[in-house]
Amino acid sequence: MDFSESGDLLENIFNGDVRSLARAITRVENRSADGTELLQRIYPHTGKSQIIGITGSPGSGKSSLVDRLATLYRRKNKTLAIVAIDPSSPFSGGAVLGDRIRMNALATDPGVFIRSMATRGHLGGLANATADVVSVLDAASRDPILVETVGVGQDEIDIVKLADVSVVVLVPGMGDDIQALKAGIMEIGDVFVINKCDRPGVENMERAVQSLLSLAHRPDGWIPPIIKTIATEDRGIEELAESIHQSYEHSQTTSLRMEKRRDAARQRLTNLLREQLVHKAVETVFPGDGLEKLIDRIARRETDPYTIVDLIVRGARFDT
Repeated sequence: MDFSESGDLLENIFNGDVRSLARAITRVENRSADGTELLQRIYPHTGKSQIIGITGSPGSGKSSLVDRLATLYRRKNKTLAIVAIDPSSPFSGGAVLGDRIRMNALATDPGVFIRSMATRGHLGGLANATADVVSVLDAASRDPILVETVGVGQDEIDIVKLADVSVVVLVPGMGDDIQALKAGIMEIGDVFVINKCDRPGVENMERAVQSLLSLAHRPDGWIPPIIKTIATEDRGIEELAESIHQSYEHSQTTSLRMEKRRDAARQRLTNLLREQLVHKAVETVFPGDGLEKLIDRIARRETDPYTIVDLIVRGARFDT
């Protein structure tokens, strides 16, 4: 991508062109050189959109909540985006898009940009490129940006670094009332949602969450609300949106706002360094198919991975 093409693409993104936005995200996801150049040029135009993370255990109804929240924001004339992190197919490496089928009504709405991403084995509930994709959407003035994580439990802590507001979705009758007392995921919530609250066990679930929250004292002084919803019936969605708004407004006034931004910047920098340095080290020490041959040797027990890693670390040169 030459400079003029990059400039045209940027201009189209800023003007809200959906095809250009999709093209830019694809380049970013593929980790191509022109994708990196694009990110460098859009970064000064980011940091304006509200990022809302939706996380929780599988089957808790996150996709239905995201669908109803997006519908509500559209009624308020918001031009938004949804980034849905899906499990990777063990065969193709692509995203398993079953939950996206439920968003058919939104998919035809030009005011809602939906992007599914595969985790590709990355822990933490977020794909490696998620933060970069969110940056592109931010630069395109999509606001808010809803990020729905894959739903794998305690490994979803990454979301708290990326999102301005983290929403933890629970559901009664699935053991979550016990999980709430031990899962690290419960420590990251700015807003807690008990979805499918027409099921038995809602009171036990609410007491368990309240008990946990009573033990924690957040440095920013925010007390996370507990919202009861039935997403499929559109019940509690207005209250959820209002709680998200209040949490966001509170986060913008607290003295810890810059500290959270610094934490997010540190994590992003560290992740990028890790990705680039590993790639550079492997390519430098084992160019071509050298690494694949070593993997075959490890599989045949002719050598061990510890020796290979030591060779990479000692042999890597990071000169440009």
